[in-house]
Amino acid sequence: MTEAEILALPYRPCVGLVILNPAGGIFAGQRIDNPGDAWQMPQGGIDRGETPWEAALRELGEETGIPDEAVELLAEAPDWITYDLPHDLVPRIWKGRFRGQRQRWFLMRFLGDDAMIDITRENPEFSRWAWMPPDELAARIVPFKRATYAAVFDAFRDRLG
Repeated sequence: MTEAEILALPYRPCVGLVILNPAGGIFAGQRIDNPGDAWQMPQGGIDRGETPWEAALRELGEETGIPDEAVELLAEAPDWITYDLPHDLVPRIWKGRFRGQRQRWFLMRFLGDDAMIDITRENPEFSRWAWMPPDELAARIVPFKRATYAAVFDAFRDRLG
């Protein structure tokens, strides 16, 4: 695809979840499809007819196994946050239909215990998980998402200790 073709593509509507434990750690998962050090927070597309909040709760269960009642909504980012995929990835991801993602982020407090977390899902996203401080997580995300994570953490800075 040419650069002009890529720039003409829309962004995929998506949600992202910042899940805080009582100690202030953020849930992070090592991507199962990346052999490198590629950790991220849960995120995923918004299905047709879903609100962003409904998508967030669905993604919570699909990616972490955490039930809805084990989280409390603390905040929603005031704006959509976008990122562009590296151009060489566009044709391979989402069948070349999107240039990147347009994400609505939610900050949640985890009210359960770690035994509730189960990443061994039907279609797992993560090979392992950990609680991380924001700066460590931002350093371990794939480079093209670093500015996104900085914007997310900035949106919630008053609540991230």
